[in-house]
Amino acid sequence: MSRPVSGGGPGAASRSDPWQTANGLRSKYEVIEIDSNTKTQPRVTSLVQRARKTRSEVMISQIETVALALFMERGFDAVTVEEIAASAGISPRTFYRYFPLKEDVLQARIRQRAEALRDALAKRPSAEPPLHSVRAAFEAVLSNEDLALLEQWITVIAVSPSVLRAVLGAKILALNGVLAEFFGARMGVPKDALAPETLAAAVSGIIQGAQIRWHSRGGSLVAIVSESLRILEQGADAGIQHPLPPKPLLPNASRRLSSKSRRR
Repeated sequence: MSRPVSGGGPGAASRSDPWQTANGLRSKYEVIEIDSNTKTQPRVTSLVQRARKTRSEVMISQIETVALALFMERGFDAVTVEEIAASAGISPRTFYRYFPLKEDVLQARIRQRAEALRDALAKRPSAEPPLHSVRAAFEAVLSNEDLALLEQWITVIAVSPSVLRAVLGAKILALNGVLAEFFGARMGVPKDALAPETLAAAVSGIIQGAQIRWHSRGGSLVAIVSESLRILEQGADAGIQHPLPPKPLLPNASRRLSSKSRRR
């Protein structure tokens, strides 16, 4: 909740000017935000900083949109930074202000999704089953994504071997990091413990498979992801309630190997 700074006290200007304070003139680009939890300790936040962040996000999105169109038309390797900048109506120097390398254009979507997922997970009720929270969070995140750009992004990566490994690696690291952090917090264990990392890898693999299915077969990405995660959620619940007995795979394998050796 925010409100403008109000004036008052000796030496204050007219009450018709809400931007004046007893200590002097405060910038009209500042507001005081009241902590909604404690209702105390107001903190001053600059609207200029917010506007700057918004402009940065808009510029990144604009450059990505232009670059993906060029990559689709001519291929990733054939397009230069200068051509992307010219099509976006900016200078190469401005391009490099947002992207150190041309390859980083393909990383922007990964960072955006990871940040959006972290925010969506933070809004889920703490008493909610973790996998259900993950499914609901992905539904919210994907519902707000530009699916036309996402489809172009997947296509460009799929046909660009020079960036495929790096982009997929960055995607796995970013997504798994957010998920492992969430699972660890819910389970009360470090994020790098076996269980959080295993669950994060499982969810990440499901998302990747769901996107490939959507890209190749069509349909609703949100519905495909949601149903895929629901299968994992139900399977995990079933496994917890009715665990399978352990199988002595290694001893059997050892006996088979010994048998083959004797026959030789």
